[in-house]
Amino acid sequence: MSEPKRLVIGISGASGVVYGVRLLEALKPLPVETHLVMTRTAEVTLAHETDLKVAAVRKLADVAHVIDDLAAAVSSGSFRTLGMIVAPCSMRSLGEIATGISSNLLTRAADVALKERRKLVLLIRETPLHAIHLRNMATLADMGAIIAPPVPAFYNRPKTLDDVIDHTVGRVLDLFDLDTGKVKRWS
Repeated sequence: MSEPKRLVIGISGASGVVYGVRLLEALKPLPVETHLVMTRTAEVTLAHETDLKVAAVRKLADVAHVIDDLAAAVSSGSFRTLGMIVAPCSMRSLGEIATGISSNLLTRAADVALKERRKLVLLIRETPLHAIHLRNMATLADMGAIIAPPVPAFYNRPKTLDDVIDHTVGRVLDLFDLDTGKVKRWS
């Protein structure tokens, strides 16, 4: 019996929690088992930036893990996944991942993706950036992580904020060969 395709979605406390939520929504109709890990700060940011409740976001995932559960399946390399997306990725989470600190399940799952040579995509959310941010990004890029700041594309002529978000989410899922059908492709 074959294992399901699995993807870990991390949501950290940076502004832009809508990216993580939209990823979960976009993955719902696809044949991918989603595993959600949200930091406590992400839960606070969710309340500031949306009208969604944490329970509603957790229900979007096939499996929602508790941030302190370092014994969760996604903390082990033997639990096979396609990789992990952290959307948004705070500078704190970026720094922990870059230095191998696994203080919670989000950073441990990212560490597992790196050590198992699986895709790790980080939608970093900060501006402006200082040298430590840039060094941490370069360190992770050198280790194989994909740094994908949610920078809007304009060739697709977005009309709404949803268009911008959907395009970014679609392009990130392209990295895993998952097509949401919402990306307006360059022609």
